[in-house]
Amino acid sequence: MSVITRVAEPTEYAGPGVRERVRQELRAGWMVWRREMLHLLRDRTRVVMSLLQPFLFLLVLGVGLSRLIDSVGTAPGAGPAYLVFLFPGVLVMAVQAPAVSVGASIVWDRQSGFLREMLVAPVRRSTLLIGKCLGGATVAAVQGAVVLVVAGVVGVPYRLDLFLLLFAELLLASLVMTALGAVVAVTIQRMATFHTVLGALITPVLFLSGAMFPLASMPAWMAALAVLNPLTYVIDVMRRTVGAFTTTDGTPLAGPVTWAGRELPVALEVGLVVGFVVVLLGVAVRRFSRAE
Repeated sequence: MSVITRVAEPTEYAGPGVRERVRQELRAGWMVWRREMLHLLRDRTRVVMSLLQPFLFLLVLGVGLSRLIDSVGTAPGAGPAYLVFLFPGVLVMAVQAPAVSVGASIVWDRQSGFLREMLVAPVRRSTLLIGKCLGGATVAAVQGAVVLVVAGVVGVPYRLDLFLLLFAELLLASLVMTALGAVVAVTIQRMATFHTVLGALITPVLFLSGAMFPLASMPAWMAALAVLNPLTYVIDVMRRTVGAFTTTDGTPLAGPVTWAGRELPVALEVGLVVGFVVVLLGVAVRRFSRAE
């Protein structure tokens, strides 16, 4: 009697299913986001030092300029209004340093070899980069929100609904600057060059955003550059938000962003900023996904 033994044929491994792959991508993005938050909790000295500059701008430069405006008598009430006018710009300045530091951490992780260890994970590179940008934007918005504690000093009321709106807008501003820093970081290899290039980019972007002086006072060529700046729209939305909750909204100084003399709706301004974020992240992901 013969015994026939059947040997199972090897089957090709199909890998994880779609649901499992999505779960892995989300988990990887969450871990990168969480790493950025842990850095915030462990490096409190950096947090305190990064807040010194915006506090100085608001409480020293802002107060000095508001008294100067009052003394020359350019417009009744323009002095106190200048502090309210300046407040959204100072909030954006507070998120600038932590937001762009995400790009510096990408360059540092590449030089230290940590980035290479991350890239061996069985997830898309785009997931790692987007998780890092979202984590950096969250950290920057949380740091910027600390400036809200001095809102009452400049005449902005302490209201939870106002602060929640400003925090959401700060998150959007942080995401724009984080994505810009990521584009520079995935393009440049050397840390010293990264800081030089980013500094040359961020300074004019901030000055041309209407953070410290209104767009109406700019010459035509400067105003034309300002409408190409995503921070111009973020700050204008924040200024409108503050104006809706205050009696002194900076009206003698502030004017809305206009195209061909027509005021832009808030929804359009938010949509433009989201569009800038998508384009910048798309460029950064495209370059980051290339094999080194």
